Amino acid sequence: MSQMPLPKYHQIYLVLREQLDEGRFADSGLPGELALMAQFGVARVTVRRALEQLAGEGLISRTPGRRTRPVVPAAANDARSGNGADGMARANLRGLLENLVTMGLRTSVKVLDVATITASTQVADALRLTLGDPVQKAVRVRSTREGPLSHITTYVPADIAREFGRRELAKKPILMLLEESGVKVGRAHQTISARLADNVLAQHLEVAVGSALLAVRRLVFDDAERPVQWLHGFYRPDRYTYEMQLSRVGEIDAKVWVSNDLSAQFN
Repeated sequence: MSQMPLPKYHQIYLVLREQLDEGRFADSGLPGELALMAQFGVARVTVRRALEQLAGEGLISRTPGRRTRPVVPAAANDARSGNGADGMARANLRGLLENLVTMGLRTSVKVLDVATITASTQVADALRLTLGDPVQKAVRVRSTREGPLSHITTYVPADIAREFGRRELAKKPILMLLEESGVKVGRAHQTISARLADNVLAQHLEVAVGSALLAVRRLVFDDAERPVQWLHGFYRPDRYTYEMQLSRVGEIDAKVWVSNDLSAQFN
């Protein structure tokens, strides 16, 4: 039996909720109702119902005549800076970087945008910069012979990124460019989750709005523990898989699974 499609307002609610979780609107607030109507191609009543659901869950604050803003939770920031106490979800760096470079060499890339911008609150926190410091923002789409694979946005401190630009990003994986710029990569903290495609991702990855994607956040540090790259990646799950080899270690009564190897596969 096929599943009933989600109501349009609920699809919009899900997309906006994920963007709120990512901190997309932390500095500027949510787009207005008219902008959301145009973005999703729906009537005002549909947008308002989605916003009402977000407000009802305490995720946004709506004041007549003022921009709708996200409600910042009281809890402390998560481990996006890579300093989580338990170190969970840290990938084996050697295998991770080898697979990322291999992917870069086996896929084609289209550079959508490269610009030096001022660091937002989220970017500054992740890269341990001062709010407003210059960073390079690069947006790229990677593809295989079958079509688009991933939509990647990277943030690199401007003093490092001055060594490469659009032309270099179109030819080489950014990890190779970082090393060619003199960066000695030390470790990376990565999280993998799921999200729904908004209208921008749907267009570039050739999927329907609301389609499920793999969402990757990766913070790369140099050997002196300085953050040198923050990456937001979205992958089509029908063209990308992420595999781990696991082994059990520890005493018989306290065995845990640890990662031995990582493998990225794409179609």
